[in-house]
Amino acid sequence: CPAALPRKYGYEVLCDGLVARQEWSSHSRSPKRGETEFRDSWIDPPAGAAFLRAHSNAAFDRPGYRGAGTAIPVFSLRSEEDFGVGEFYDLKKMADWAARTGQGVLQLLPINDTTMTRDWMDSYPYNANSTFALHPQFLNLPAAGVRQTAAYKKLQAELNALPQVDYVRVNAEKTRLLKGVYEGATGRKVLESAEYQAFCKANEDWLLPYAVFCALRDEFGTPDFSQWGKWASYSPAKAKAYRAAHPEEVGFACFLQYHLDRQLKEVCAYARERGVVFKGDLPIGISRTSVDAWCHPELFNMDSQAGAPPDAFAEDGQNWGFPTYNWDEMAKDGYAWWKSRLGKMAEYFDAFRIDHILGFFRIWEIPVPEKSGLMGHFSPSLPFAQGEIEAQRLPLDLFLQDPHRPGRWHPRIGARKTEAYARLDEGRRQTFDRMYDDFFYRRHNHYWKVQALRKLPELLGSTGMFACGEDLGMIPACVPEVMNAQKILSLEIQRMPKDPAQAFAIPAQYPYLCVCTTSTHDMTPLRAWWEEEDP
Repeated sequence: CPAALPRKYGYEVLCDGLVARQEWSSHSRSPKRGETEFRDSWIDPPAGAAFLRAHSNAAFDRPGYRGAGTAIPVFSLRSEEDFGVGEFYDLKKMADWAARTGQGVLQLLPINDTTMTRDWMDSYPYNANSTFALHPQFLNLPAAGVRQTAAYKKLQAELNALPQVDYVRVNAEKTRLLKGVYEGATGRKVLESAEYQAFCKANEDWLLPYAVFCALRDEFGTPDFSQWGKWASYSPAKAKAYRAAHPEEVGFACFLQYHLDRQLKEVCAYARERGVVFKGDLPIGISRTSVDAWCHPELFNMDSQAGAPPDAFAEDGQNWGFPTYNWDEMAKDGYAWWKSRLGKMAEYFDAFRIDHILGFFRIWEIPVPEKSGLMGHFSPSLPFAQGEIEAQRLPLDLFLQDPHRPGRWHPRIGARKTEAYARLDEGRRQTFDRMYDDFFYRRHNHYWKVQALRKLPELLGSTGMFACGEDLGMIPACVPEVMNAQKILSLEIQRMPKDPAQAFAIPAQYPYLCVCTTSTHDMTPLRAWWEEEDP
């Protein structure tokens, strides 16, 4: 941040989101040019507090900052240097274009490895096999050592001429060519280099489990680790033993990640030199057949599925299939898994989108093996005791029993459309309506605020990335308050206004702390929408 701009700040202690103690005097400091963090202490610190970190991101830390940017999936980029799919190096051209047009941010879809069964289903970017590893499809082959022979150029031209990405073929051919480099003299030179050894050592906590996972996935022909026999449960000792027995297979995954890391960091540095930064995407869920679930099953509720309640776009709700988070278990080590995950993202990104930020307040949880989102309930929540329901002479058919707390009941989402509701007399309908509306729109406001404030400040404070939340859907009243207090940008979509009285939102009325956009990756882009709406 510019040295000429002093920063005034103070410290306070929050307990369940409320200020329990506040410093009596403020601080003032003018950071040195290029300084991104510094150490300082409370004038009258609480017992046990040593220092707190103050973060500053030069890309956004300017008075009255307003920035423009473009959202683009890496796989959608096209250039003559590609090999049938967009690659990290294509982002250099995007950065050049962004700089020329006065833009400062390029937002990407998730770029983590999604290789599960090596078919087209793997192309879904929100079902990663690792929350740390990058997808090998984004590698530039010549930069990784692949020779540009006549056969290479012929295949490259053929794949680049396709109207759509042939996901299966592109990834198979890239893997074949990269394996040839790995097994040759060029690969051996990389493996023996100090840079490669340093990368493996610095990233061993996630890299070794990932590399062993990839080898076992290919050996057994499935990412479902429950079918891996003695390898079904993970331990560091077992992973090291497998690596010792299969050094070539495990080493290949590490080799790919080394090149991916180098290429992406090169691109990030290139963009920053031109005043452009990248914004990453933090998916709300993890795959139940992922390295994360294999190594840390205690952190996830594998008997539950995340989703969303019914809305105008999905009458039955949504079931995403991801296991939900065991937040109580995660809190025991200070959210170490989350901090490691965000720390890895921060090596590349200056900002990030929090997918479905409502999930940090509460998640729509559907028991396994249910399929319909109608069978879900909010978690955590405060369900009714059975006695409360019986006291109002209401049938239990209008409620769903909590799968983990027998005798506690959640109102069925959409219960007013059921036969059980239609059979109620007018008095009991009004009673149920009051309970239903209170449960879904008022009962949990403070409770969910406390849940979010236990997690978000600690997670957001672990890196210097700028946070943007995807706050769409059934939004509790406490969400805007918490997001504003934590300086998390909201998402405002012009043709999906949050004000039900508006058909088309007015950007001039948006809050300052927001991302204003014409669409998301789940919607048609502006031109396609304009043409389909044009009579």
